[in-house]
Amino acid sequence: MKKLIILGGNPETAILVNTSIKMGIYTIVIDPNPDAPAKKNASESHDIDGFEVDKIVQLAKDHKVDAVLVGVADILVKPYREICEKLNMPCYATPEAVEAFCSKDGFKRYCHEYNIQDIPGIYLDKTSSIEKPKNIAYPLMIKPVDSGGGVGMKICRDDQDYQESIKTALKFSKMGVVLVEKYMDCDDMAAYYTFRNGIPYISAISDRVTTKKQGDASPVCIGAIYPSKHTELFVRDVHPKLCKLFKGLKIKNGVLNIQFFVENNIVYAYDPGFRLQGEAPHIHLAHINRFDHREMLINYAFTGVLGDDNFAEKNDYLFKGKIACTIWVLLTGGKIDSIQGLNEIKADDTVIFVLERFDVGDIIAPEMLGTEKQVFARIYLVAPSIEAVNTKIDKFKNLLKIADSNGENMILEWLKPFNEDDYKR
Repeated sequence: MKKLIILGGNPETAILVNTSIKMGIYTIVIDPNPDAPAKKNASESHDIDGFEVDKIVQLAKDHKVDAVLVGVADILVKPYREICEKLNMPCYATPEAVEAFCSKDGFKRYCHEYNIQDIPGIYLDKTSSIEKPKNIAYPLMIKPVDSGGGVGMKICRDDQDYQESIKTALKFSKMGVVLVEKYMDCDDMAAYYTFRNGIPYISAISDRVTTKKQGDASPVCIGAIYPSKHTELFVRDVHPKLCKLFKGLKIKNGVLNIQFFVENNIVYAYDPGFRLQGEAPHIHLAHINRFDHREMLINYAFTGVLGDDNFAEKNDYLFKGKIACTIWVLLTGGKIDSIQGLNEIKADDTVIFVLERFDVGDIIAPEMLGTEKQVFARIYLVAPSIEAVNTKIDKFKNLLKIADSNGENMILEWLKPFNEDDYKR
C-alpha cells in the first residue's frame, strides 16, 4: 500500500484525507492538535507541528513514505516545499510561487512588478512607528501578512482603534509584520486556476458575499455564486497580466485561488492561496466538469503528473451553462443545543455536498467570531438558472434552524437571493 503524508488537520483538509483513504492510500496526517478533525479517519497521525521540517522528513524516511502533500492551509505551503525538496519528492510549489503566494507582502511585491493592481497600503513591523499612513483615509483594514481565515484582521475607523489593532495583529504574525490597507467596501470575487504542464487554466470564477454584521471584525464569507458577473472583465483585463506573473514564477502544476475586489470596473487583487481552498470550488468542478482536484493533487504527489491529457477539454469556467452556489452558514457565539433541517437540505436534488464543521454540544468561542472558524457548514448546490438557485436559498433558510441552550437562533446571517439581472446567461 502506498503511503502519503498530508500536512494540516483542519475540517477542510479532512475531506482531502477521506479522498486519499478512498483511493486505497495509507494516509498519515501531521498536525500539532491531537484532536484535529483530519486525524479522525486517517490511517495514522502524529502530533507534530508542520513547521518541524526535519522531524517530518525523518518520520517520512522511517515510515518509508512515498509522497507528501499540503492540505488546506496557506502557512504550510512553505514547509511542504522544504519537506519535498529534502525527500526528493514531487512538489507543485516553486520557490518563487511560495514567495509570491504565501505572504501578503510577497504578493504585493509581485503585483507591483507585473503591473497587477492591488489594494493601496503599507507594511509595519515591531520596530515601526505605529502611525496611520497619510495617503490613505479611514476606514483601514489591518492584516497580519502571514495568517489567513480572517485571524488577526480588523477594520479600523479612528486613531485609537488603529493603534490597538496594529498591536493585536502583530501578535498573530509569525514574521512580525502587519499590512495596513484601504478598506474596500465593494464587489468581491475570486478566480480559481489549475496549472498543468506549465499552462494556466481558469477553472472557476465566482462572486463572494460577506457579512457586515460583525462590526469591525474581518468580513467573513457567507456565500459564493459561479460564474461571476465580472467574468468578462476579469478575463479581458486581469487574466493576461496574471499569465505573465505565473510564467515568471515558473509554475508548472498546482491549484491557485486569488481573491479580488471590483470597484468602478477596476479589479484589485488581494488574497492568494496556492493550495486547495476552504471555499472548495473543487467540489463544484468535480460535479460539473468531472475532474477532481483532490484526486489530481494526490496522484501528483506520487507521480509528478497533474490530471489527465484530456483535462483542457473538461475544463470550463462557464460551468457548462449551469449556476453553482455555495452557502456558508455562520454561527454566533455559544453552545449548539439543537440542529433542525440539515438532513432535508442534504436530500434536496440540487445539493451535491454539505461540509459540516460542528455538531450538537460544540461551542463557538468568542475568539472564533470574525474568522472562518465560526462556519457551521458549507452547502454546495448546482441548478440550471439563477432563479432556481434563489428559490433554494429561500427554501434552505426556512428549513435550517440552529439554537443555543436558551432556544435562541445562532445563525448569524443568511445569504440573500442574488440579483437575477446580473446573472442572466
